Amino acid sequence: MTEPGETVATGSEGPALLSLPLPGGPARDVIDTREGYLEAVQQIAAGTGPLAIDAERASGFKYSQRAYLIQLYRQGAGTFLFDPPPIGSFRELADLISGEEWVLHAASQDLACLREVDLAPTRIFDTELAARLLGMPRVGLGTVVEELLAIHIAKEHSAADWSTRPLPAAWLEYAALDVELLLDVRDIMVGMLEDQGKTEIARQEFQATLDKESKPVAADPWRRLSGVHSLRGAKNLAAARELWLARDALARETDVAPGRLVPDLSLTSAARALPATKRDLAAMRDFTGRASRSELDRWWAAIEVGRASVDPPQLSRTGDTLPPPRSWSERNPEADARLKLARQALLEVSEERRIPIENLLTPELLRRAAWTPPADVTARSIALALETAGARPWQIELTAQPIAQAFVEARQQPTDDVEAGS
Repeated sequence: MTEPGETVATGSEGPALLSLPLPGGPARDVIDTREGYLEAVQQIAAGTGPLAIDAERASGFKYSQRAYLIQLYRQGAGTFLFDPPPIGSFRELADLISGEEWVLHAASQDLACLREVDLAPTRIFDTELAARLLGMPRVGLGTVVEELLAIHIAKEHSAADWSTRPLPAAWLEYAALDVELLLDVRDIMVGMLEDQGKTEIARQEFQATLDKESKPVAADPWRRLSGVHSLRGAKNLAAARELWLARDALARETDVAPGRLVPDLSLTSAARALPATKRDLAAMRDFTGRASRSELDRWWAAIEVGRASVDPPQLSRTGDTLPPPRSWSERNPEADARLKLARQALLEVSEERRIPIENLLTPELLRRAAWTPPADVTARSIALALETAGARPWQIELTAQPIAQAFVEARQQPTDDVEAGS
């Protein structure tokens, strides 16, 4: 039965879609004081069952990845929208709910900013990851909700600047919907995982998400600059490095996303040109951005430091990074043959089990196994290598034998045959 204000889209096939939010829906109040937060904790304590949690950041606008809104929903308690900066620590809430199951969508994106305010789950259900394991063709929250609940929710505010204050009412409505439907999605997915025999697989994947350590800071983060690969001279690379460091320092100081100050391509253009004077730098049409002129002294000083560097960076980075697979046929034909046959074998397992191949086994793990296989290739030795590299037990169980068989076939098969079958 349609309630007043609901919008229902009907079609000739499939269930009708209920479009949310409903016009004239309830107002969403943001909790932005310690007193309001502590009162909410008491209300959440009166609820029962799992908790749906989400966080909104200001990626692309701010340097930090802190949460600027935390949404929580629990049956019997209701929906809560928290403004983290004025509240500070969420230790009291954490003590209350740490042992409960937390339901999140794409948990890996939110765990860091939640932990930053002392919210650290011990048990999660990730609806985005579950959707992948279930073989759903699209795993965004909006499409998952639409497929499982026949409800359409718009997601036009997902990339908004959530540091904005006050937050617009429309943004708060969509933020609340992100958690208010999660528990229903979770309940349906639990049954689907059981039907497909993937309950244990999901449990291991959820735990791996929790256990995953934060990425260590890259040794040369400036090498991620767009276009830096086109720089050939040592002085040019040194200038790119110093420009990146100068921009990063300013971004951290002002809490502004680096790309909003000066885009990557502007930095690499300046590093490539190595202008002779500050005036020449200011005259560059490719050197743009909100701080390109107001901080001109900073950028010019960075270029001068780079030009005068007596220890410029190497043209290529060192380390254990594997070469791109497209170059394997020339650099290591045997490894190339192993990789191609193993990938085909895993693709067959992926299709049979209805699990995306990138979830079946991380591509990086397969590439490393193919590049440096055990001396004696057997299912057991491959399993040990995968376990050492961090593969989960379920992944090893499904992939070790096909990989071992593919590696053996690659050794016996002429390279031309492998190329023809790839």
